[in-house]
Amino acid sequence: MIGCLIGEVLALEAPTVVLNVNGVGYEIDTPLSTFCQLQKGQKVTLWTHLAVREDAQLLYGFIDAREKTIFRTLLKVNGVGPKMALGILSTLSVEMLIHTVEHEDVNTLVKVPGVGKKTAERLMIELRDRFKAMSAGATHSNSTTEQIQFTGNSAVAEAEAALQSLGYKPAEAQKLINAVKADYTEASDIIRAALKSMNR
Repeated sequence: MIGCLIGEVLALEAPTVVLNVNGVGYEIDTPLSTFCQLQKGQKVTLWTHLAVREDAQLLYGFIDAREKTIFRTLLKVNGVGPKMALGILSTLSVEMLIHTVEHEDVNTLVKVPGVGKKTAERLMIELRDRFKAMSAGATHSNSTTEQIQFTGNSAVAEAEAALQSLGYKPAEAQKLINAVKADYTEASDIIRAALKSMNR
């Protein structure tokens, strides 16, 4: 119904972006891979997926159109909802996820919050054939990473809140952030470093 939105970033509160499109502010939930490339005042195109529920209509947005495709593919897997799909795409890049599925790397998938061994094995089975076709045309995103401008809370608090919004338990989020926070001052950098440390 809404394929994409083109507008100016009004507000950022991970993982939600408020996008001003011709005077209308759309609240859009994003994976951290997209969120970390946005800053206030930036004009951007977000490829969107609209989820209609009995109690709400929710928009999900992605800078990379391929991420939107992968997001929709993940939603087709039994037991995977939007929150888990965002968590997967926040933890693993598209290329890394395809590689993980192709090589049946269950240990990497279970690092995603909310993904247990059984869910990881189900993802492997249901995504294998779909990803074989996608991997042939896999390309890296050329998007330029932008710094995020946060207001209010400290960068560390913002980073912890971002991870918790994706399903990480407070203690787990704090542990990941504490391991890397000394080396960075921007929340976006802390988030990226924390997620990267999980994939080592």
